[in-house]
Amino acid sequence: MKPLFNFTLILLTISVNAFAQEPTYGEKLGFKKGTKVIIFHVDDLGMSYSSNEGALKAIDEGLATSGSIMMPCPWVPGIVNYMKKHSGHDFGLHLTFTSEWDDYRWGPVAGVNCVPTMADDQGKLWDNVALVVEHATTKDFETEMRAQIDLALRMGIKPTHLDSHMGTVFAKPEFIQTYVKLGIEYGIPVLFPGGHNTIVSRDFKDNPGFMDQAREIGRQLWSAGLPVIDDVVSDTYDWTLPEGMEKTDENLRAYKTSKFIERIKEMKPGITEVILHCTEPSDVFPRITSSSETRKGDLLAMLDPKLKAYIEKEGIVLTTWKELMERRKKLTDGK
Repeated sequence: MKPLFNFTLILLTISVNAFAQEPTYGEKLGFKKGTKVIIFHVDDLGMSYSSNEGALKAIDEGLATSGSIMMPCPWVPGIVNYMKKHSGHDFGLHLTFTSEWDDYRWGPVAGVNCVPTMADDQGKLWDNVALVVEHATTKDFETEMRAQIDLALRMGIKPTHLDSHMGTVFAKPEFIQTYVKLGIEYGIPVLFPGGHNTIVSRDFKDNPGFMDQAREIGRQLWSAGLPVIDDVVSDTYDWTLPEGMEKTDENLRAYKTSKFIERIKEMKPGITEVILHCTEPSDVFPRITSSSETRKGDLLAMLDPKLKAYIEKEGIVLTTWKELMERRKKLTDGK
């Protein structure tokens, strides 16, 4: 299994104390002070049939509130056809600049001839973030990002937000600037934690200068009329059963649910996105990736009555990017 990019590699030490006396973005968007507001967000829609099935089950039957679509991938039409029959879902774009699996791959939406620095010798997107940083020009990166957004719009998808597969947009300052610029240009909210960032930054204390950059980007997005969130939980992909524990659905559900509850307890008030990878693995899915266990665990937790009961007991509010944008527009219209 090739590891996903961890947000904390780029969002290094954003100080919590600096935000202690400031209203959270949750408060700014009208949520009651002291409230923990969560987006349970499922990545990788469109990647495969199994990914679609798991994501839709987590959203339609479970606690997940949002998802994002990988436009270069082959099962995007399945999501589009689903959306035509079921309105109201909170689906954004999982901007995709890598194709990380060995035997199951995809190329750039813009086409290799149009963005040659985005592709390897197979004509597919680079298989890891470091290679994108090494080879991709900012021009080609922006062209491909635009192509993915424009294709989604052409297919009838109205993205509620933008985020990033493997966090590639956070791997280089020019990529971040492009991501923020296009979000503002298209009027689409972007995943960027500009608030207290308690969980995202807690293990890193070596780059205090990034605190100012994060604040400024948050202010920039807010000033452009887009909502901003306060924090991100991005390590759920790494939650696998402890060694020696029997690999049963019961154990997997209990373990993952306990980890989600643990993270929720650690959250500070404000809006936090929890990134998930909910999949209903088929017999074929392990031929794509060895991550079936953690992905199935996310799905089982989203369907777990114990997690739902905990959230209700604690007065935690679940939201979507669509709701955040609606709240932001009301503030803008009310000026």
